[in-house]
Amino acid sequence: MSSLAPSRSEIDTKLRAILGDVLGLDTARVDGFDNDTGLFGHLPELDSMAVAGLLTEMEDRLGIIIEDDDVDGEMLETYGGLLAFAEAKVIEPKAIKN
Repeated sequence: MSSLAPSRSEIDTKLRAILGDVLGLDTARVDGFDNDTGLFGHLPELDSMAVAGLLTEMEDRLGIIIEDDDVDGEMLETYGGLLAFAEAKVIEPKAIKN
């Protein structure tokens, strides 16, 4: 009846792939990200224009909806912050889908 939510590991893997694809980063670099790795303001590839693409890809690939008021500097500051945000959105109770 209900589908299982992706595991934390699956979300992490998908998020790393999204970052690599959207920002054009090589896999080894993205695989080296830890919770404290700086993103916005630290990666020149992640500028304000890239943020829109990143959020759109997160919505598409993770099956989530990101509202404008969900987005703040804290969630984009570090990889750990972005991962925690993605995990929370994936497990967030979904609105009724038709």
